[in-house]
Amino acid sequence: MSSTERHDVVIAGGGTAGLALASALADALGDDVRITVADRAALTAAGPGDARAFALSAGSKRMLAALGVWPQIAEHAQPVTSIDITDSSLEDAFRPVLVSYDNRVEGGEPATYIVEHARLHAALLAAAARRTSIALLGGAAAESFAADEHGVAVSFAGRVLLRARLLVAADGGKSRLREAAGIKLVRWSYPQTGIVAIVRHEEPHGGRAVQHFLPAGPFAILPLTGNRSCITWTEEASRARAILALDDAGFLAEIEARFDYRLGAVELAGPRASWPLDMHLARAMVANRLALVGDAAHGVHPIAGQGLNLGLRDVAALCEVVVDAARLGLDFGSLAILERYERWRRLDSALSAATFDALNRLFSNDSTVLRTARDFGLGLVERMPALKQLLVAEAAGLTGEVPKLLRGERV
Repeated sequence: MSSTERHDVVIAGGGTAGLALASALADALGDDVRITVADRAALTAAGPGDARAFALSAGSKRMLAALGVWPQIAEHAQPVTSIDITDSSLEDAFRPVLVSYDNRVEGGEPATYIVEHARLHAALLAAAARRTSIALLGGAAAESFAADEHGVAVSFAGRVLLRARLLVAADGGKSRLREAAGIKLVRWSYPQTGIVAIVRHEEPHGGRAVQHFLPAGPFAILPLTGNRSCITWTEEASRARAILALDDAGFLAEIEARFDYRLGAVELAGPRASWPLDMHLARAMVANRLALVGDAAHGVHPIAGQGLNLGLRDVAALCEVVVDAARLGLDFGSLAILERYERWRRLDSALSAATFDALNRLFSNDSTVLRTARDFGLGLVERMPALKQLLVAEAAGLTGEVPKLLRGERV
């Protein structure tokens, strides 16, 4: 790729958000558009050792269907048909279910699907590779840029490789492009570590997810295809280090102490993974010729499993804003156009970050007073079907101003 080559859109980051945005823009803008997806890592499918799984909302599923990606992962996506919530201490012999609800939206569609990251990433990568207007550039980290009224010059390791009309930072929570733009963060770290592992269990889960609220943080059991589940576990940081240092037998014993007895004996079905937990929110989501999406724009506590869906909402909204401007013959990389995207996504991002932070602080403690209050609140939710349906619709990504792609419509 020469330094004089011009492109319409450069997307820095070949993860879920970056690849989804590339395919969405390619479909909407036609074969003449030139899009490059660049990533510091090789753009290859995640290996079988990836322990992560994501909760895809119904809106995200509709978007993947509109992009032609869903057929490649449908048989590997486990619908979540019901959710049970408990609130207890680890020492409690019995964990009563305080809230149980049907996880389907109007018409019977599941509000959530659990998909392993490796399968989702491979399907999105294959979809981008099939589109002739998309160039995939692995092993290239976008480090800086210079924007003017005519376009943006993107530098890779100090060398200008290309110019474009729009640069999208989908390069994660430690985004170099966000830093290069001088966009500051609201950020704090939690004294917690996230742990994930995939287990196989004796009894079928029946599509039921379980959220155990324990004093150190939530322990979620997310159903996967077959008699498998993904454990998404929040633990106090020092305790997490000790648990992660255990051998497989010791690690499994810690899981069994927290697991749902109704699913019988469990065994590890893959590697474990962990990461420190924090919350961050960019003070701006756009600059001239630059838009932030996904973790570059916001990172939320995983208590509700909505991080991926927030990123795909960014993608759907940005795609619609860019395409609307392009069809009117406007400069879609200009700040005036990108500010519409920021107005669309800013409030949802901030409210989500604040809500998930508050939930974590409310439930990740063993205060008798708070536990009594929250159990009373959960009891009220259990007796209010309309409120349950509202919560399901919100988790499905079907409330508020929903972009076309999240409604399953082409842009």
